[in-house]
Amino acid sequence: MQKSRAEYFKERRKKLKDFGVLIEREKLEEFEKQLKQKNITKTKWLNDKIDIELKK
Repeated sequence: MQKSRAEYFKERRKKLKDFGVLIEREKLEEFEKQLKQKNITKTKWLNDKIDIELKK
């Protein structure tokens, strides 16, 4: 049996948590350019940084 869309998102919210911050536009746009050049998503970058912090 296939899960409904509502059930899918309910399970997704149990597993994932949102993290949002406000950053100066110019600074973030420059950062996004660097990530694009490296072909890294913001999510991947943040997950890597969090992993580094958790290992300390």
